[in-house]
Amino acid sequence: MLDTDQIQQQMQAIGAAAKAAATELAYASAERKHAALVSAADAVWDDRAAIIEANAKDMEYGREKGLSAAMLDRLMLDEDRIRAMQDGLRAVAEQADPVGSVITEWDRPTGLHIKRVRTPLGVIGVIYESRPNVTADAGALCLKAGNAVILRGGSEGFNSSKAIHVCLVKGLKDAGLPETAIQLVPTRDRAAVSEMLTMTDHIDVIVPRGGKGLVGLVQREARVPVFAHLEGIVHIYIDKAADPIKTLDVVLNAKTRRTGICGAAECLLIHKDVVETIGQGVIKALLEKGVTVDADMKLSGIDGVSPASEEHWGREFLDMEIAAKTVASVEEAMAHIRQYGSNHTDCIMTEDQATADLFLSRLDSAILMHNASTQFADGGEFGMGAEIGIATGKMHARGPVGAEQLTSFKYIVTGDGTVRA
Repeated sequence: MLDTDQIQQQMQAIGAAAKAAATELAYASAERKHAALVSAADAVWDDRAAIIEANAKDMEYGREKGLSAAMLDRLMLDEDRIRAMQDGLRAVAEQADPVGSVITEWDRPTGLHIKRVRTPLGVIGVIYESRPNVTADAGALCLKAGNAVILRGGSEGFNSSKAIHVCLVKGLKDAGLPETAIQLVPTRDRAAVSEMLTMTDHIDVIVPRGGKGLVGLVQREARVPVFAHLEGIVHIYIDKAADPIKTLDVVLNAKTRRTGICGAAECLLIHKDVVETIGQGVIKALLEKGVTVDADMKLSGIDGVSPASEEHWGREFLDMEIAAKTVASVEEAMAHIRQYGSNHTDCIMTEDQATADLFLSRLDSAILMHNASTQFADGGEFGMGAEIGIATGKMHARGPVGAEQLTSFKYIVTGDGTVRA
């Protein structure tokens, strides 16, 4: 066990190595980054037995810690999920390299030609909980965008992350890129997190990916800029003009497909005119699936529902539980979302385009959906190959953060002996 001074020294060494690697990555060719990611993808599949063995240790650790079934599901890796991880690495590899791409360009009457060009951010610190596949996603996206990355996974996924990290380093080595371009913090000690948050000389941005406690800690204590990934308090508003079959399919998928992900639905808002029809049908179907439904007084007559209290609004359950409330209008639904939501993902079910347009234009969540499952709130499903998180803030990156969102830009100004009058 390292003491605080030793952890500080260790983290400073990691930071210095990342800074040096970032300098080299900034001008690494697209071909070498592509080769590194393809090699890492192959290594993940070739080493799947070792990854699953490491994950078994983490699952046991998680059970001993008393993690919920949904959290254990987030932690678990099997061959299908490792295949998905490999596919994600390959998808990122095949994307266009964002570094050096021209965002826009124009000429000035002075004779200057000006280009705004994408450039890496530098060194990114990623702090995440539970899901060890974030190790692969974050490592791949940072590399694609020409950034070095320092990964600090959750204590429960420590062994899985180490096994995945070995594969990423193999990819870097095979492509002739610095092995310190993707580093994993080698300790479970929380002092390493505190150190990362103040490493302004070495880290350019911190991305926290986890629960409210983690994100709140990072936002309170970080001296490094933060891309906030807040909890997913996801609402689905069922309008009076909703299609009953579409609504049933979408709500069941949004709640029950995987309850432990940030795109899982956590609150239903049901228009009063369809409480006795679509509302009853949806709630009964959820109950049949084993979902606990915490409903307001107007829905309490449905057999099996539990009475809702104030604490159920604005809550991220991450489990087989959902809140349900009756509203009189789309305006009331939007007011509820503004009060209790987290600006992550919200959805409207309606066949009335004018109502949908109102909902989509008046709300300001990072992701707004119309007649689609909120479980699509994912960078891979958006065609980004993977994501480093869903940014819920309004500065720089918003929504799924892929490789392009992990770049900044610079201006390249060209003249011909041009001078200013």
